Amino acid sequence: MTSGSRLERVLRSGRFAVTAELDPPDSADPQAVYDRALFLASVCDAINATDASGANVHMSSVGVCALLTRAGYEPVLQVSCRDRNRIAIQGDLLGAAAMGVRNVLCLTGDGVQNGDQPEARPVFDLDSVSLLRLARMLRDEGRFLSGRALESRPQFFLGASANPFAPPFEYRPAHLRKKVEAGAQFIQTQYCFDLPRLRQFMHVVHEEGLDRKAFILAGVGPLRSWKVACWMNEHVPGVVIPEPLLDHLSRTPGPEQREEGKRLCVDLIRQIREIPGVSGVHVMAYRQESLVAEIVEEAGLLPRQVRIRPSEPAQA
Repeated sequence: MTSGSRLERVLRSGRFAVTAELDPPDSADPQAVYDRALFLASVCDAINATDASGANVHMSSVGVCALLTRAGYEPVLQVSCRDRNRIAIQGDLLGAAAMGVRNVLCLTGDGVQNGDQPEARPVFDLDSVSLLRLARMLRDEGRFLSGRALESRPQFFLGASANPFAPPFEYRPAHLRKKVEAGAQFIQTQYCFDLPRLRQFMHVVHEEGLDRKAFILAGVGPLRSWKVACWMNEHVPGVVIPEPLLDHLSRTPGPEQREEGKRLCVDLIRQIREIPGVSGVHVMAYRQESLVAEIVEEAGLLPRQVRIRPSEPAQA
């Protein structure tokens, strides 16, 4: 154990883990965060707070994590290198650790051209690999990048992302290896809609022993409709939805597409559980937290043996 993380405890115990994303609100009202977290609390081992995903502005990941820790939930702080330099990132990491955040997902971040303010100036002072090294330095060596010593070290369970579904496919395991060597202890993948591709990726990962050095959580999520699936395929960076799946949804009657998208997600989770080296799933359903709870239940992943302690948000 390198942290006080409940997520780390679940993964190291050998149990199949479940994490999910809480999409930050476009609001300054903390109740909006608590309302969404309530759907996820009893079905997940940890809740990701996204960091301006897609380069769109929302409540900050640090702010969401502060609210989640106050209410007794287990957050995963997502940190993107797009918007802050190394000075700001190091400060955010220490502040998050002081609030009780133990899980950190290190991301390079989507380009600003993909977001709602493409005129913004990107930073990219670091990338995901150098961010992992930075966070590990804070934790293990007790010093900043400048060399200045910390008075108290943060305790972090460090994570990174992977995308087995975008070419060049042969490069993906090698890129994962770089992140593991830099300090990644758990990995959350991009949406999986191509099971054969995930199996091929995990075969290489297993052959190289990477799944014994980091815990792999496969990303999954429901498709609301054929139109949404087409939009994601064209506009969400890194998402690849195979044509046969798009064709299947297009032939499904419109009113039934949402339920079919959920059924496909549940079926994927059941098959993913059987792939050697996969330690859990990361469920992403944009602003559909209640649907995440349905998916986890129908996939047979309940009850969670380690539950996030529910608290009354108003009392936090």
